[in-house]
Amino acid sequence: MSSVILKSLFSSQTRVKLLSTFLLHQDEEYFIRELTRLLHEQINSIRRELENLRRIGLVKARHKNRKKYYRVDQEFSLYPELRNIFAKEVQAESPIVASLKKLPGVDLVLLAGNFVGTESKVDLLVVGDIKKEMIEALLLQDPNLKNVKYSIFSQADFLYRLSLRDRFITEILNDPRHLLVHNLIQKQIEEAKEK
Repeated sequence: MSSVILKSLFSSQTRVKLLSTFLLHQDEEYFIRELTRLLHEQINSIRRELENLRRIGLVKARHKNRKKYYRVDQEFSLYPELRNIFAKEVQAESPIVASLKKLPGVDLVLLAGNFVGTESKVDLLVVGDIKKEMIEALLLQDPNLKNVKYSIFSQADFLYRLSLRDRFITEILNDPRHLLVHNLIQKQIEEAKEK
């Protein structure tokens, strides 16, 4: 899956960028010029798309200090579904995820919690022969990820816990909102579940 899918689903690239910004930063508010700088889009297309989003009720506006600020309306009927779509699409393509997948010895990477907008004991689950210092070094590259909660398991420990139906492992693995972005041990997982 790629952002090409989102651009196909949503006709305008500007709209996709705005939706991504609002849905993944739901507590932030932005004024028009700030959005043009952030998204590298023309002011007229930003204005037009903001008006479209405001008209359907996904975005609300307010005036403050002679500027008009926009933010997502979390009461919008499709807000949770839209947020999940964008969270999954964007996080699966993020540089951190790409770097994690390239690390030697990583068998599985699962995104949960803050990465996909769910309540979870951890945000990131990594299985493989990897040191926590490597994960921490990667997370430190992005200031937004400094509070990410993560768990690392060796493949043997992970599969053993799964075979015992360990609650922590099964809850994270079976939540359909969580995103499995890298999995080299699918066959072993199936076998462990059958034990």
